[in-house]
Amino acid sequence: MSATGEAKGEAAGAAAGAAAGEAAGSGEKRVTWAELYFDLVFVFAITQVSGLLHHQHDLTGLVRALVVFVPVYWCWVGTTVQANIRDVDNLRDRLGILLVGLTGLFMALAVPGAYGRRGVLLGAAYWLARVVLLLLLVRVPGVWRGPYGAGVLASGPLLLVGGLLPDGPRLVLWAAAALCDLSAPLVFRRRLADVAYHPSHMPERFALFLLVAIGESVVGIGGSAAVARLDVPELLAVAAAFTISAGLWWQYFVFAADAMRHAVEVADSRRDVVRRIFQYGHLALAAGVIGVAVGFEETVADPWRALGAGSVALLYGGCGLYLLTFGYTRWMMFRRMSTTRIAAAVVVLGLLPAMVRLPALVVLGVLAVLLVALNGVEYLRVVRAAGASAASAPAPAPSVPASPVPESAAGSVPESAAGSAPVE
Repeated sequence: MSATGEAKGEAAGAAAGAAAGEAAGSGEKRVTWAELYFDLVFVFAITQVSGLLHHQHDLTGLVRALVVFVPVYWCWVGTTVQANIRDVDNLRDRLGILLVGLTGLFMALAVPGAYGRRGVLLGAAYWLARVVLLLLLVRVPGVWRGPYGAGVLASGPLLLVGGLLPDGPRLVLWAAAALCDLSAPLVFRRRLADVAYHPSHMPERFALFLLVAIGESVVGIGGSAAVARLDVPELLAVAAAFTISAGLWWQYFVFAADAMRHAVEVADSRRDVVRRIFQYGHLALAAGVIGVAVGFEETVADPWRALGAGSVALLYGGCGLYLLTFGYTRWMMFRRMSTTRIAAAVVVLGLLPAMVRLPALVVLGVLAVLLVALNGVEYLRVVRAAGASAASAPAPAPSVPASPVPESAAGSVPESAAGSAPVE
C-alpha cells in the first residue's frame, strides 16, 4: 500500500473507530469501584519493585526484579480477566477482589526482602491469591484445566517452595514459576477459545495498569527532587524528566490506546488479541516504564553527575523497550510495521553508549527532545492522514452537514474494516 493510501486509510479508520465508540453507548461493561480500589494495592507493589531494581540495577538485578514483578503482574491479570468475563459487581465478588488485594499487599510488602527472609511470604501470598481466583471461577466448567488451575497447581507451589530455598535455587524456581504463568495462556489457548471477553473492559483495565506504571515515573522524579537543592539545574532536570514521562504517556494514550481497543472489538479471535497485546505486550510496556522511573531516581537529584552504564541502561533501555513494544503490538494487531517508533527506539538504544559519561541533565535533555520529536512526527502523520481522507471522501448529501474527524479520533486511528493501517 502506498504512503498516501495508508494515510487515507488511517483517517478513515479513525472516523470508523469514533462511530463505533458512539454506537457502543451504554452497553459497555464498566470498570467497578472494587477494581479501582484493588489497583491501589498495585500502585504500592510497583513502587516496591522499582525500589528493588533501584538497589541493584545490573543484569542480575534486572533478572531478579523481573522474576518478582511477573507474579505481581500476573496476580493483577488474573483478577482483571475474571472481572472481564463475569459480573463482579456483587457482594461475593467484591469480597473476593478485596481478598486478592490483601494478598497483593502481602506480596508488595515481601518484595524488598524477597531474596531474603520474606521469600516465603511472597510465595504464600501469591498462592493464596491464585486459590481465591480459582474459587471465584469454580462454577466455570473446566476451570481447573486452564491458566487458573495452573496457577494453583504449578506456579503457586513453585513460588512457595522457592521461598524456602537459598538464593540461587530460589531464583531458578521462581523463574520457572514465572514461565509457567506466562506460557499458560498459550498452552491452553484452545480451551480459552470459547471464553467471551468483553471488548471495552479489557483495554480500559490494562490502560489503567500502564497509567499506574507511568505514575511511578512521576514518583521517581518527585522523590528524587524533594531532597535536592532545587536550584536551576535541578529544576531543568525535573522539567526534562517530566517531559519524558509525558512523552511516554502521549505515545500510548493519544496514539495507541483506542487502536488497541478497536483491535479487540473487531478481532476474529479476541483470545489471541488479549493474550498477545494485553497480557504479554503490556508486561513489556510496564517493565519499560519502570526502568525509566528507576532511571529518574538516579538523575534528578544530581544533574551534573555522570550516571554510569547501569542508570543510563535503565533510562534509555527502558524507553527503547517501551517504543519497540509498540512495534510488536502493531504487528500483532494489524500485521503492519510501526516504522516511526521502531526507528526512534533504534536511535535511543544507539545513543546509550554515548550517554554513559555525560552529565545527567544532558542525558535527560537528549531523551526528552527525542520523545518530543517522535510525538511531533506522529501528530503530523495523523494530520496529513485526516487531510488526505477528507480530500478523497465523497461529498456529503445536502441534508447531512459534514463534520471533521475529531483530533481525538484521529489520534487513535484504529484499523478500518477495509484493512487500512492505523498509526498505532
